[in-house]
Amino acid sequence: MALFDQLHDEWQKALSDYRPLVSTIDSLIDKSEVTPAYEDIFAAYQLPPSAIKVAIFGQDPYPTPGYAHGLAFSVAANTQPLPASLRNIFKELESDCGVKVASNGDLGRWADQGVFLLNQILTTRPTQSLAHEDFGWQEFTAATAKVVGKSGAIGIFWGSKAQHLAQYFDPTLSISSAHPSPLSTYRGFFGSKPFSKANEMLRAQGKSEISW
Repeated sequence: MALFDQLHDEWQKALSDYRPLVSTIDSLIDKSEVTPAYEDIFAAYQLPPSAIKVAIFGQDPYPTPGYAHGLAFSVAANTQPLPASLRNIFKELESDCGVKVASNGDLGRWADQGVFLLNQILTTRPTQSLAHEDFGWQEFTAATAKVVGKSGAIGIFWGSKAQHLAQYFDPTLSISSAHPSPLSTYRGFFGSKPFSKANEMLRAQGKSEISW
């Protein structure tokens, strides 16, 4: 199935103007040398815009073969050891909400509750970070952020690159901090309390909280 056709129907309608861009990106991808796997590239987009309560934005997929599976920061349930960024996310979650650090790194349990997990760049070559930086993904994910922001969803932006997308969100519904990677956690990620803040905002909107 062509890449654009893998989007949820709602996303195909919302991003119809970007079909040509995705077709161009599709033509640049070597299906045998891409991570996440070709059929997982749009895994995040299986959550339709109408169901998104919280959007978490990252930067680019894990380059370690077998790690990335289409949801930002997430890994398949059987992946060990967990990536350092994800371990730090779980540490902050424990500090923020008292949730025990998980050994299972599949964040599909968040997506099932309306959490949209998106990187700015959606693919790379295994073992190589930012190999697809010039494919045009940033234009597509910026358009995505615009749709999500207009819906009234809460935006969580981790890292300076992800924070460029905050412009599409209501400032009162935006949570920004340093990236959870080991290089920047102590520059403002630890102690940022994104999970409790997001739930507080959801309560104010009269929506159910996320069970992180």
